[in-house]
Amino acid sequence: MSEYEAFASAPSYGWSGRPLGLTGSPVSIRLRPHSHSRNRRILHMEAARDETSDHDHLRGPRGTPLLDRIKDPSDLRRLARADLPKLAHELRWETLYAVSKTGGHLGSSLGVIELTIALHYVFRTPEDKLLWDVAHQTYPHKILTGRRNRMHTLRKRNGLSGFTKRSESEYDVFGAGHSSTSISAAFGMAVARDLSGRNFNSIAVIGDGAITGGMAYEAMNCAGYLGNRVIVILNDNGQVSLPTGTRSAGGVQPSSALSVSTSRLLTSKPFLDIRSAAKQFASLFPSEVKDVAARVDEYTRGILTQGGTLFEELGFYYVGPVDGHDLDQMVPILENVRDMPGNKPVLIHVKTEKGKGYPPAEAALDKYHGVGTFDVASGRQNKGSPKNPSYTSIFAKTLIEEAEEDRKIVAITAAMPGGTGLNLFGEKFPSRTFDVGIAEQHAVTMAAGMAIEGFKPFCCIYSTFLQRGYDQVVHDVCLQKLPVRFMLDRAGLVGNDGATHHGTFDLAYLGCLPNIVIMAPSDEVELQHMIATALKLDDIPSAVRYPRGNGLGLDVMREMFGYGLEGMEKKGKALPVGRGRIIKSKSEGPVATSKSVAILSIGTRLLDSVKAGRALEERGIPTTVADARFMKPLDTALIRDLASRHDVFITVEEGSIGGFGDHVLHFMALEGLLDTGRVRFRPMVVPDRFIDHATQEEQYEEAGLSSGHIVSPSSG
Repeated sequence: MSEYEAFASAPSYGWSGRPLGLTGSPVSIRLRPHSHSRNRRILHMEAARDETSDHDHLRGPRGTPLLDRIKDPSDLRRLARADLPKLAHELRWETLYAVSKTGGHLGSSLGVIELTIALHYVFRTPEDKLLWDVAHQTYPHKILTGRRNRMHTLRKRNGLSGFTKRSESEYDVFGAGHSSTSISAAFGMAVARDLSGRNFNSIAVIGDGAITGGMAYEAMNCAGYLGNRVIVILNDNGQVSLPTGTRSAGGVQPSSALSVSTSRLLTSKPFLDIRSAAKQFASLFPSEVKDVAARVDEYTRGILTQGGTLFEELGFYYVGPVDGHDLDQMVPILENVRDMPGNKPVLIHVKTEKGKGYPPAEAALDKYHGVGTFDVASGRQNKGSPKNPSYTSIFAKTLIEEAEEDRKIVAITAAMPGGTGLNLFGEKFPSRTFDVGIAEQHAVTMAAGMAIEGFKPFCCIYSTFLQRGYDQVVHDVCLQKLPVRFMLDRAGLVGNDGATHHGTFDLAYLGCLPNIVIMAPSDEVELQHMIATALKLDDIPSAVRYPRGNGLGLDVMREMFGYGLEGMEKKGKALPVGRGRIIKSKSEGPVATSKSVAILSIGTRLLDSVKAGRALEERGIPTTVADARFMKPLDTALIRDLASRHDVFITVEEGSIGGFGDHVLHFMALEGLLDTGRVRFRPMVVPDRFIDHATQEEQYEEAGLSSGHIVSPSSG
């Protein structure tokens, strides 16, 4: 195993280093800063063996002379085509080093280095519209479009977004973060172009994961039918789910029949060989067979390999497969497509490797999809050992324990087995684990069908992604009152992924629906109880929402919530539906003021609510803190009690306007609890705007939901 020594501090931006030898004999690495024309320190990595080239594609470059010349894509287009592979080498290591200091989506960005260069080289961006589906793979795009000197701010407060963002750059023509949207948006721009008589190309880059989403096919169906020219780049890296390879009912292959089909195509002979062989075979066949053989060129992209015809039948001209890391092949193909006459939409099938060029990423199951900061030389991520388990892992552990006793429990996810914890469930129960790809609508209705047949489906989807299956929640689950259990991970504010990934709307969009029980745990013990509660609800849908991050730990729960001897080793117990609990009762006896405050929290803002309650008591303000547990049904008896005994009533939630606080206010108004004006009501919610990327702590401060903010309206 290679050993490395690192002696350097990080520059603020820019990568110009010679990294470890990535193959062959072990090497020893020394990192040292040296001067630069722009007075910035640059890491220099020297291998202890001889080098044959400053741009050996198995090593990082000594410097970045080509990349230094590029301020925007117009500079890129001034380079000779022969320089592009060297530029790709520099850009790959620039991206690698930048992400090592900030964390982020690394593997997908490393996989599209050459493709990004080729697209900006061939097309005249931003006049030509380049759209990236999901857009977590756009770090190289950002570097080439004038944001290189800000990469050190990636996913930080007031810094660069981890996705495309229209307000950030004119080259980000369409914002993204969720999947399967790029073809629709690119096609809309193409239609608008043709209606207005303008002349530009509209290009959508979509991965083999995102293209599993039904919206992508809706867009291709429409594009083929209307016949407006749009160019679709299918970036096929075989990574449909996160991570691909999770054990499930479909085995360990990508969760997509299309991906299996395109993989078969990619492992077949190159098309030119197939066409040449077909011509040779035709001369040997009888005339009846020659008629069929004459159509091979049209169908060779599908009949022989089951790949191209699907797209062709949708009205697209199919080109591929193309090696997405071979610029000598890719650039002329893109130029030919760019210059093709006619209006027929085109799909170019590009094969890439996620994590390309960085062995730790190439070897990892998730291809270093999402990483924290890490050491470039070793690939080791700087992840401290968390003191407490994450809510995601607690959910997975609890569901596994329940499933060991109940064979009717099944689990469904939409391409996020790792993020939801179902990779762990799949290891134990592969035949009861269903990864349906990026297809939330299908996941929800599939769960409804399984519920009808007597199974107990747990539909595990990020809060922000369940928005994509909302009609199915309404029509296929709640309207029919089917006992689907929705497990909504990443509820509330999620941190560095930012506005596209916050789970702040679920209480509002689920709370307005009849026939559903909605729960939000304040801590990890409560999460166990709520999973047990959902399991017992066999006649109604239910939802449990819980945040990203780690639990509080028993010491904190005992100190702040008054827990006894119960611990995480015990199984959860079903809770009385619609019943909350009082965590801290207000002090009785002489106080400095007659005012008293009730704080009713739902979810994990309970800890800050208790802190606020203690701070208010120190100021002489009697304060009761309660945990609602349920949004639907509300604990109306608890609300009446709190309203009758306090002067100020505050609700606290990690959700938007229209959620829990509005439901409480609605009940109190209808019950006449506010008629006399004795009780002042103050709902505390996430502000009515999108909150950008930052740490979760920074975001909750910005949202005004920390303990200090709770104290302010209480004492006002």
